[in-house]
Amino acid sequence: MRIRRILAAVIATSALAGLGLTGIATATAQGAPSYVTPSECRQGGGTPDLADNLCKGGMHNGEQID
Repeated sequence: MRIRRILAAVIATSALAGLGLTGIATATAQGAPSYVTPSECRQGGGTPDLADNLCKGGMHNGEQID
């Protein structure tokens, strides 16, 4: 019985550690700057502003145009 409790605790700890590592990886990926093409900007419902190199409006609002 004691072994089952220890095993359950080990499994729960490793599962939570795995979730923590996934959260760190996601946070790192979100911190990277995002670039879209003028075509992607239009497809997302925005307007590419080539003077400012930004997509204005739509799904990619505020993202830089590459």
